[in-house]
Amino acid sequence: MLEFLEVYLPIVIYVLLIILLVIGIVLGVRVLSAMDKVDEVLDNVEKKVNSLNGLFGVIDFTTDKISAFSDRVVDLVSGFIGKIGKRKKTKYVESEDEFYE
Repeated sequence: MLEFLEVYLPIVIYVLLIILLVIGIVLGVRVLSAMDKVDEVLDNVEKKVNSLNGLFGVIDFTTDKISAFSDRVVDLVSGFIGKIGKRKKTKYVESEDEFYE
């Protein structure tokens, strides 16, 4: 029995290792073909995204101009309100100074 295991056990192990090696090679080839397909899809997506860069540039430019315009309007309105508030406070302070003097 021991002689049987000494002779045939290495043969069985070598056969199993060869089968494992073949399976690994087949899986490797399939993974490489899948990676090629993924690479093609990514190239296609990159081309489509790059074609939209002009549109994104126009949208970015437009939003920058709208933001600058709204900032300017807010500055003007807040400055106008600030001037009105200062006038009332200075008149009140002047009338108070005159009252105490």
